[in-house]
Amino acid sequence: MPAGGALGLFRVVAGSETLMHRVHRMDRLRPYAQLVRLPNVFTALADITLAALATHALGDHPLTFLLLCLASACLYCSGMVWNDFFDVAQDERERPFRPIPSGRISSRTAALFGGLLLAAGVAFAILSAIRPEGGLRPAPIVIAVLLVAAIFGYNGWFKRTWLGPIGMGACRFLNVMLGLTVTGHPIERWGWLLALVVGLYIVGVTWFARTEARLSSQTALAGAAGVMLAALLLALPLPALFEPDSSSPLFPYLLVVLGFLVGIPVGKAVAGPTPRHVQSAVKRALMGLVVLDAVLATAIAGAMGLLILLLLVPILFLGRWRWLYAT
Repeated sequence: MPAGGALGLFRVVAGSETLMHRVHRMDRLRPYAQLVRLPNVFTALADITLAALATHALGDHPLTFLLLCLASACLYCSGMVWNDFFDVAQDERERPFRPIPSGRISSRTAALFGGLLLAAGVAFAILSAIRPEGGLRPAPIVIAVLLVAAIFGYNGWFKRTWLGPIGMGACRFLNVMLGLTVTGHPIERWGWLLALVVGLYIVGVTWFARTEARLSSQTALAGAAGVMLAALLLALPLPALFEPDSSSPLFPYLLVVLGFLVGIPVGKAVAGPTPRHVQSAVKRALMGLVVLDAVLATAIAGAMGLLILLLLVPILFLGRWRWLYAT
């Protein structure tokens, strides 16, 4: 064989081996991406961005904002890992394809992974708390620790009781509160209400999703839908409570659009409470959380709040990969 032909063949073989190595590496990482519900991580980042816009701190504290985003992402991912760790017996019956019941990740490895993510989340919160002049600000550390407690409380105890949706809502409430510490000052006067709107919305979504793997109760679904609607109504006075001059006049109309965006699949699921309809509604409601954050941001920071919608791009992109799932 001529030298040029041999060199060409070598390059083809080497390229094939590199491609196979990449595919193998993706196969190894795939269960972990499924375990942390990778598309949903961006909903946690939306909460932090909402808080940064609400405090008008995005431009003044970029490093603190980045560290809080990393803390939120790690804590969210850890919550998803611990969710599957504690649910392994139920998943063996209802979702045997998930990483732990399918045997692709052992329970011990999942626990180690979840623990490392928790530690990383708290570590990033501590880094965000370092004052330029020295010392630590307590707020982000305290809230991160409370968030860890809420994650374990929900997954380990509350999930299977009537407190389950409230526990999940508390996690989201604390996630927004974590973002509100970005300025380094005490939490804004009405910041808790902003966090409450997001938390209450997630209470409704979690209640709605409780029996998504089997035929659901129409009464329970209607009640959960009512909680989501109550969260949207609770948001109406936000422009007046923060800075009316900074609010976008589009805010109430955007809130109505969000109501229809989430309400149509939710109404369809209430009318026909099959797993397919309920799971579809839950996915829309989870994506709707990013939209909710963006709409709430317009109530305080004006049209700039709509930048949060850019986080829908990776969610929708990753959602096209059939091997990834959001619920």
